[in-house]
Amino acid sequence: MATKAKQSKRPRKESPDATELLVLELQEIHNAESQLTRVGPRLSKAIESDKLIKMMDERLEEGERIIKEIEVVFEEMEESPGRKKNVAAEGLINDAREHVQEIESGPSLDAVLIGAIQKTEHYCIAAWGTAKALGAAVGQKTAVRAMDRALKVGGEFDKRLTALAENEITPALLTQGSQTEGEEGAGRQQRGSGGGERRAST
Repeated sequence: MATKAKQSKRPRKESPDATELLVLELQEIHNAESQLTRVGPRLSKAIESDKLIKMMDERLEEGERIIKEIEVVFEEMEESPGRKKNVAAEGLINDAREHVQEIESGPSLDAVLIGAIQKTEHYCIAAWGTAKALGAAVGQKTAVRAMDRALKVGGEFDKRLTALAENEITPALLTQGSQTEGEEGAGRQQRGSGGGERRAST
């Protein structure tokens, strides 16, 4: 006896056009920047390097600017930011928050946070580039200008983070490590000499 084919319970896949993809990309960027704006100040409080704090503040200001520019694009396109959370950005930001909870403030945490910030920035750079290309394809000049500026500022920011890590944070981290080893060695010597005195007195 012939059996009826089982109907799939999976939702039907869609094929959004370039304009719809641009809106989706901008919504994800908007949400990513909103998350970073909320969490960024907490990360700044855990940073020791004054230069890194200043750079983080600059990045948060840039994020606010990007949010405003995207909202202008949404107005032109008669769209809204939506409420869908960007899970990729959330994971990267939560990773940075976990580092703050697990690592003591100092060069070690600063070094790890630079890496976490750069990972987030690289994700953003990829998203901005995608949105710029889609904007150009559909003739959305406001989106193209906003994403082009974000790419230039973001690329320069990434280079400055690398320079800060190489020139200041990593050397401070290595110095901290050598000092810790020296203190541990001195402690072992003190314990050893103390033990010798005790043996001599018996």
